[in-house]
Amino acid sequence: MIRQAIATRATAAAPAVCESGAHDILIGMTVPLMGGSWQRDRIVLGEAIPPAMAAGIARSGKIAIALDHASVPVLALDGAGRVTLSYDPAALPEARAALIAASAQGGWPVAGDPQSLALLTLAERIAVSDIPVLLEGPTGTGKEVLARFIHRLSARREGPFVAVNCAAMPEAMLEALLFGHKKGAFTGAAEAGEGLFRAADGGTLLLDEIGELPLALQSKMLRALQEGEILPLGATKPVKVDVRVVAATNRHLAAEVEAGRFREDLLYRLNVFPLRLPALRDRPGDIAALAFAMLLRHAPAPGQPGWIARDALDALEAHPWPGNVRELENVIRRAILLAGNAAALSAEHIVFDTAVRMVADTAPAATAFVPASAPRSLSDVAFASEAQAILQTLANNGGNRAATARSLGISERTLRYRLASMRGAGMLAAGGAA
Repeated sequence: MIRQAIATRATAAAPAVCESGAHDILIGMTVPLMGGSWQRDRIVLGEAIPPAMAAGIARSGKIAIALDHASVPVLALDGAGRVTLSYDPAALPEARAALIAASAQGGWPVAGDPQSLALLTLAERIAVSDIPVLLEGPTGTGKEVLARFIHRLSARREGPFVAVNCAAMPEAMLEALLFGHKKGAFTGAAEAGEGLFRAADGGTLLLDEIGELPLALQSKMLRALQEGEILPLGATKPVKVDVRVVAATNRHLAAEVEAGRFREDLLYRLNVFPLRLPALRDRPGDIAALAFAMLLRHAPAPGQPGWIARDALDALEAHPWPGNVRELENVIRRAILLAGNAAALSAEHIVFDTAVRMVADTAPAATAFVPASAPRSLSDVAFASEAQAILQTLANNGGNRAATARSLGISERTLRYRLASMRGAGMLAAGGAA
């Protein structure tokens, strides 16, 4: 039997539950520690939820989670907004992680660690305002997920969410791509372009890797934030835009200001409310829940693994995760392939990334490398060789990126992009001086 919780009732802390009480322990240890109403009010829990009812729950925007006891546990996606969680009552920690993962279906954050839950609670309060937000943290920690979370809880939720990686855009075209251009504004501009600011009008614009934005464009960005208007290339009159800007960076922007690579006034404009996402190794309570969420995402087909065994979770929780959540996703996808038709992922299926890593986790001057195993393709060899050459040159130049770029015959922007790629691959300590 299903009982729907209403937010205005005294039982608002509990979602729908089965009347039999067979799952009270799991619900009691999971639901009270979930995020705010954005998470609890979105799930409906019960035993043997009829398919028609589950489909109706999903159409309402909620998630129907059918709970059951089983000696062979399974977490399965039955369709959009419909999840089955069969678990062993003797293994409640694993079941709790799986329930958290199921409740996050639909692109919502996965949080089981107190530190992450506190961060989401703060982000929920920030979302109701229109102030700019600066998200800081190492590469692969989920900054875009948090930006989307803020957008979905804001008054702009019906508007567009536009994400742009400032490091990945061609520098010569960056201004036109951000602010738009008039027809004929430059060679090849056969038609006018609205630009990403206007594309995000009425919604949220995520400027990922804002620290990579060239200095020449930072003044235009400052005006867009201050005045709420942009000047497209070739135009003579500014255009009003209504955009909430969320900026994200894996750099310490205050240090970039001191180095002369980022405008101080732009930092103050962006840094109205900073949120810092910790590295995955600093929020171990998220690891199991994230692993189950990725299992749901990548192994939904019948006959594929439907659970993660305790020994596999122990291995995951003991790993330092230099590549953060992105590395964890790689490991889970690899484990699914290795597990084949096995009922669950076990420790033998867990193979961690084998990228060449720096021995030291501090200054770029440390250039000793330890390959975990030989690269398995020509592209791996090329990437590892390039990384070693970059770090060696960086060390020879005392960490000076401008001098390093000149020595390598590349632009400083290209060097920054290469270093960001190396951080993402776990070959360079996130937040390091390089």
